[in-house]
Amino acid sequence: MILNYIWIGFFLVSFAAAVLQFLFLGDTEVFKRMMDGTFESARIAVMDIALPLAGVMTLWLGLMQVGEKAGVVAWLARKIAPFFSRIFPGVPADHPANGHMVMNFSANLLGLDNAATPFGLKAMESLQSLNTDKETASDAQIMFLVLHTSGLTLIPLAIMAQRAVLGAQNPSDIFIPCLIATYVATVTGMLAVAIRQRINLWDRVLLGWLGGISAAIAAMVWGMSEWMTRAELETFSKVSANFLLLLIITGFIIAAMRKGVNVYDTFIEGAKGGIQTSLTIIPYLVGMLVAIGLLRNSGVLGLIVKGFEALFAAFGWNTDFVNALPTALMKPLSGSGARAMMVDTMKTFGVDSFAGRLACIFQGSADTTFYIVALYFGSVGIRKTRYAIPMGLLADLAGVIAAIGVAYLFFH
Repeated sequence: MILNYIWIGFFLVSFAAAVLQFLFLGDTEVFKRMMDGTFESARIAVMDIALPLAGVMTLWLGLMQVGEKAGVVAWLARKIAPFFSRIFPGVPADHPANGHMVMNFSANLLGLDNAATPFGLKAMESLQSLNTDKETASDAQIMFLVLHTSGLTLIPLAIMAQRAVLGAQNPSDIFIPCLIATYVATVTGMLAVAIRQRINLWDRVLLGWLGGISAAIAAMVWGMSEWMTRAELETFSKVSANFLLLLIITGFIIAAMRKGVNVYDTFIEGAKGGIQTSLTIIPYLVGMLVAIGLLRNSGVLGLIVKGFEALFAAFGWNTDFVNALPTALMKPLSGSGARAMMVDTMKTFGVDSFAGRLACIFQGSADTTFYIVALYFGSVGIRKTRYAIPMGLLADLAGVIAAIGVAYLFFH
């Protein structure tokens, strides 16, 4: 129901903003810009997302099937079971969904979006097999989606690469701030959903895992910042991410061979679902991306930014962060739109300016909540999202606040 109200709200707010701009600002192109945007958004949903995703889905669902038959996915599920059984109490310890979620989170950590999406869709499909109400999101599906939308990534390679292209003196200087902000978003989202689902947060195993993960991330950040130069950090991130991905593929195949599995036939069996999944999500993607495109082209975000600037200035607060806010506001709506906002901010104010760096931290602090809801829930036919969107947006907000704080700490 909430998704229905949000979708309608996007259209109504966009139309109202366009009318105001036409009447008071004399913007005669706003209506044409919005209509052109709807056609372009529909094209992007099908041609740039769904169809290319079909090939990626076919590949990775086939490899996932090999991993399952080889027993690798089940092995991963057993290793992570003590932690997952606490935050996903409705998922049996030996269920394949645990392994699928581990693969998705691992790919996200490494910034491997092309691999993370198929793993995530497979995980959502596995969780749907446990769902008693097929049109309503289960508790486990909501926890998984919120953790995914928080966008936890260890090394923001794409952002550092974009900064290097634009001539940043030290492209990797946003690495630690991005990691801190996205970790805050992830932990906030997990805790909020856990409280809503009445999960025992004082469980010793849960505290031990969270403490261990936090310590590991802190140690990695310290080690990389102390012992690696910028060039070494970028090289490490490129090599390690792609090496681990190749290692996963090779490991699946070798494990399957050891078990006597017909690898090729198993791959084909799993790959058959890739195209069907991509076709299933097209209506959901078109509907959401068209609404987001209208909101972007109507000028609503610009009006919101100006309102924030006036508000904070009235309180006498520093408003240097406001110039980077378009990236933060766009991020839950559109990944490509937020990326464009980030680049525009760096070009306008300078790649090494406070606003330019903050825009990069915003980009790396969370993921595209509305797009992920449409993609993941749409792939299994869920229409009632319950509290998934508010919790996802809460995680986004935590990431934004953390990003602003660390930006002032590191760069102001």
